[in-house]
Amino acid sequence: MKLSVVISAYNAESKINETLSALNDFADEIIFVNNSSTDGTKKIAQKYTEKIFDRPNNPMLNINKNFGFSKASHEWILNLDHDEVVTGELKREIKEVLASNPNQNGFYIPRKNIIFGKWIAHTGWYPDYQMRLFRKGSGKFEEKHVHEFLQVEGEEGHLKNPIVHYNYETISQFLLKMTNIYTPSEAENLIKSGYKVKSYDILRMPFQEFLSRFFAREGYKDGAHGLAISLLMGFYHLVVFMRVWEYQKYVELEGNTLSLFSSETKKGGKELKHWITTAQNNNEKNMVKKYARKIKSKITL
Repeated sequence: MKLSVVISAYNAESKINETLSALNDFADEIIFVNNSSTDGTKKIAQKYTEKIFDRPNNPMLNINKNFGFSKASHEWILNLDHDEVVTGELKREIKEVLASNPNQNGFYIPRKNIIFGKWIAHTGWYPDYQMRLFRKGSGKFEEKHVHEFLQVEGEEGHLKNPIVHYNYETISQFLLKMTNIYTPSEAENLIKSGYKVKSYDILRMPFQEFLSRFFAREGYKDGAHGLAISLLMGFYHLVVFMRVWEYQKYVELEGNTLSLFSSETKKGGKELKHWITTAQNNNEKNMVKKYARKIKSKITL
C-alpha cells in the first residue's frame, strides 16, 4: 500500500531539510502545508515535493494539518511535524505493517524527545505515544485546542520504533511556546470546564506537577536535564494557574496567606520526603539496605 506523508510547517528552515531528506526513499507522496513562512522553509520543501499548499499561519495548528490530510492521494497517511525525523528502523516497520494489509485504521508511534541536547527517556517524555499513521478518511484532529490527539475511528495498534523529535533546543523556545501557545490553551480548557481558582492551588499545581515529573515519572533518571525540566513544568503549571486567575479578575483568594503557606509546605514536606525515600529505595540494589530504608521510612512517617 502507498503512503502519503503530511507535514505542516511555519518558519522551519533550520530543521525541515533533515525531516524531508529522511523521506526520500520512503514516502510515495509528500504533502507540504506552508503556513505563510517568511524564511526559506518553502524553498527547501520545493526540493522534495511539488505538492506544496500555502495557508495562513493559524494558532490552532491542527486546522492546517487536517487540510493537509484532505490533499493526500494514498490510502495511508503519516502525519509529521517539521522537527520530527523518521528513522530507518521505523521506515522498515511501517512498510512491513502496511504490506500486511492491517485491520487497524491507525497506529500510535513512540517519540524520542531530544530536549536541550539530550534524549529524555523519563520525566513523562517517553514513550510519548502519538497517533501518526492512519488510514485516510478515518482520522482527523477535532480542532478544539492545541494539545489534542488525532482521533481515529476503528481499531488501533502500536508500533515499536520511535520517531525522533528534536524538541526544545533553548530555554527561549520553551518559554516562548509556554507563553504564547500552550498555557493560554490549557487555561482556556480549565475555564471551560468550570474550574474556579482555589488558594491552595497556587502552590499545589506547580508542586504536584514537579513531583509527578521528577519522582512518579522518574525524571531523576534523566540527571540534571530531568531536574531542570521537572522544575520548568512546575513553573508551567503556575503560569496556567495565573492565567485562569487573571481571567477571573484576580478574585481575592480565601484564607490567610501565611497560614496557607505554612500548612501546604508541611504537607508538601512530608510528601517530598516520601517520594525521596521511595526513589532511593527503588534504586537500592543492596536488599538489606533496601529493607532497612523501607522500615525507617514507615517509622519516621
